[in-house]
This record gives sequence, structure tokens and C-alpha cells, in this order.
Amino acid sequence: MLSKEYLENGVEIYQDDKLYTFTSDSILLSKFAAVKKNEVMADFCSGSGIVGFNVYALQPEKIKSVTFFEMQKPLYDLSVKSISLNGFNDKFFAENVRLQDLPKTYYGKFSLIVCNPPYMKDGSGETNKDDLISVCKAEKTLPLKDLASALGKALKFGGRVALIHRADRLAEVVRALYENGIETKRLQLISSGDKPPYAFLLEGVKGGKPGVKLLNTVKN
Repeated sequence: MLSKEYLENGVEIYQDDKLYTFTSDSILLSKFAAVKKNEVMADFCSGSGIVGFNVYALQPEKIKSVTFFEMQKPLYDLSVKSISLNGFNDKFFAENVRLQDLPKTYYGKFSLIVCNPPYMKDGSGETNKDDLISVCKAEKTLPLKDLASALGKALKFGGRVALIHRADRLAEVVRALYENGIETKRLQLISSGDKPPYAFLLEGVKGGKPGVKLLNTVKN
């Protein structure tokens, strides 16, 4: 069923409970992203656009443009519908494309990319009978190495990526980013109550120098 979610500064987005719907992890990511003036931003694995819309809603004066990249047509269609709902057609754009097929016109374009990718390796962990949802949870169509490659191509030199991922895959993610010219610069673990961290937030800089700032663990 189609519904609306209300964000800061009057921004609204559509959700459909038959498709993948956003969780609190998306909100944490949008608050973690460090936004600078005149940001040319992309939202990779954007789904219905929650992260990109919420980053904008929190700091609209700093965002020059936002481009969504989502391979699933129904989710892409929702983001397009939300762009029109808010009257953002001059600032928000959407691409229905696999990140492996990222058009070369986007190479070196973005100063900031936010990304809430599939967390689990294909064939392991939780799966969902609805393939539209399982694609968002597991790397059925977007392996980590392909995501890191697309990030390396799309970021301009000095551009940043802010992403969220599973805690037990931290070493893999840091390595994959490094292999594509992205240095990890900020790291924050996420835990639920007194349980061990289950996820992390990471900021990486293309062409950045070594040195990581560790932030206090955030409770979700």
C-alpha cells in the first residue's frame, strides 16, 4: 500500500509496503553524512530515495543537486514520484541503472555519495521470498567489489562517500574502498542496547591521506 513519510522542512516521500521500505539505519546514515556547501550529491542503491531526501531535508541550503541511482524500476518510480511531489525537478534527478553500468557522464562528478547497500553476501544469512526485497538485502546483483568500483569512478578527487554496512564486514569494506582509491577517514559503530555493534557508518575520501577518526558508538 502506498503511503507518505514526512521529513524535516516539509519534505515528503512515498513508500510502498509491497517493496523494500526504509529502516532507522537510513536515518542514521543521513545524519552521519557530513555535508558541505554546494554539494553535488548522489544516492547509490537509493531505493525510494529516503537517504538522499533526508540529507537534503536536514540541510537544504547546502545541496546543489541530488541524483538517485536505483536498479529496481518500482523503487526508482517511487523516487521519481516523490521528486514531483516536492516540486524538486530542478534539483533532484533519478537514474534507473545498475551501478556496474554507471554512465561515463557521471565519472568524477560527485562531491558526496551516500549509500545504504545490500549488507549480506549472496547465498548467506537471511533471505526473503520476495525477490524485490531480497535484492535490497543481499548482494544478488551488486557485489561489494562492484559497488566500490562504481564509487571510485563517480567520486571526484577529494569527494566523500558516506555508507552504512554490517559490522562483521568492516575489513572487507575498508579494503574494497582502498583498492578503488578511497581512504577511510571517519568510522562509527552502531549497536542496539547493550549488544555488540551490528553495523557501522563510514566516511571515505577519494585520494585522502591515511588516518581514521573513530567516533563514539551510536545506539539505535
